Amino acid sequence: MSVDPGVEDWLRFTLVPGIGGATQRKLLKHFGSPAAALRAPASEVSALLSATAASAWRAGADVSEIGLVLAWLGEPGNHLLTLADAEYPPALLETADPPTVLYVKGSVDRLSMPALAIVGSRNATPQGLSTARDFARALGSAGLTIVSGLALGIDTAAHEGGLASSGSTVAVVGTGLDIVYPARNRDLAHRIAAEGAIVSEFPIGTKAIPSNFPRRNRLISGLSRGVLVVEAAIRSGSLSTARFAGEQGREVLAIPGSIHSPLSRGCHALIKQGAKLVESASDVLEELRLTSLAEEAMDPVSDDDPLLAALGHDPCDFDTLSQRTGLPVGSLQTRLSELELEGKIACLPGGRFQRLPTN
Repeated sequence: MSVDPGVEDWLRFTLVPGIGGATQRKLLKHFGSPAAALRAPASEVSALLSATAASAWRAGADVSEIGLVLAWLGEPGNHLLTLADAEYPPALLETADPPTVLYVKGSVDRLSMPALAIVGSRNATPQGLSTARDFARALGSAGLTIVSGLALGIDTAAHEGGLASSGSTVAVVGTGLDIVYPARNRDLAHRIAAEGAIVSEFPIGTKAIPSNFPRRNRLISGLSRGVLVVEAAIRSGSLSTARFAGEQGREVLAIPGSIHSPLSRGCHALIKQGAKLVESASDVLEELRLTSLAEEAMDPVSDDDPLLAALGHDPCDFDTLSQRTGLPVGSLQTRLSELELEGKIACLPGGRFQRLPTN
């Protein structure tokens, strides 16, 4: 794959250490292009910068880092989108802090399609994982691309649901695209790159630095029409994504849960603050004003099994279930084992059981 000659100017421009997006946009506004800024006298550029940034500009970008990115761009399926490109996601251009360049692995077109972000806890419950997967599959089948952050837990389930639909999925990551983090999601990342897209504002070679992930969250919301939060503690990165969504004029939606679960408190807090309470995929489409797609979104169907009805939707221990159902111990154990094998319930630590949403 050949690389556009102008790409190297963008890399020399954006890979200068200590020159952030706001400063880059300031220079682009003044000079018109990276090439013009790079050709301008250092004194003219320095006049627009702080002393520290001016010193960094004079030192310039690391040549080896530029070479690393150019080599990566030479591989099939890898792209660099700049603010000057027609393919740059229009949704991000509406935000206050669009990255000057985006590194993309996979389908560039996927970044400009109607999208919904689904985010939540890394330590999700089995029910939360199933809910995220089901909503992503239903909403993806209705025509939305599912955006998330490739983290373990809810993010992983959302990507899996998106891949199971026609809408596919986009992963926004906080590392360079030569790195998969967490490593456990390597196979998932390969599938996303083949069927959707992985995107980052961070250069090739960027490690998993904690401060990068909150910055990544603004892109998750920025690419999307709304953010759906599924299970989140009161102190959660998912809530920062929801906050970015509100600041960017996106819809904020949340799925309520048990009042006894710490992973419901973040969602309940969002709902108290005005987020849309979501019980079905149709609720999401209505809030996004996409009701014409509602027929395509299939919500989970309830199960009439009396044991499932007795279990309810909160975790429940064996003794309580025995009291609710009146079943003999042996019969109850057998039926619980059958339901677990059928994927209708999950066995939780402490001898508790929890109902899973029906597909």
